[in-house]
Amino acid sequence: MAGVTSAAEPAAEVVKVTRAGAQPSTPGPAANFTGQVRVDTAFKAQAPGRAGGGIVTFEPGARTAWHSHPLGQTLLVTAGVGRVGQWNAASQEIRPGDVVWIAAGVKHWHGATRTNGMRHVAIAESLDGKTTDWMEQVSDTQYQ
Repeated sequence: MAGVTSAAEPAAEVVKVTRAGAQPSTPGPAANFTGQVRVDTAFKAQAPGRAGGGIVTFEPGARTAWHSHPLGQTLLVTAGVGRVGQWNAASQEIRPGDVVWIAAGVKHWHGATRTNGMRHVAIAESLDGKTTDWMEQVSDTQYQ
């Protein structure tokens, strides 16, 4: 069976577990976020895979800057209440259990509401080593 190794074969790393807490939390950089944002458990597939992402926690009022992804992005909302906005369109509320798909190249933002924090798992694939094109900050008017 392809991809299956027996006890007699040399061990190849085909299943890798990264333990919770093994990687430190990192603050969301001010160039890409407004407010208090924490990124945990960032992951990146090994070639030939190209998916990567992390668990992102937004405090009330925190949000990403405008950005896009060359191959799109999926968000899995796990806690709180948030918003996702697309350029020249009204933002939408997102809650735990919601799955948000943002198509390739779509200028958008996501984050918490003014009064509630929000956490999501963000997943994107890289194209030529790049997953995100960061742009300008979301203004307070756009965030409303």
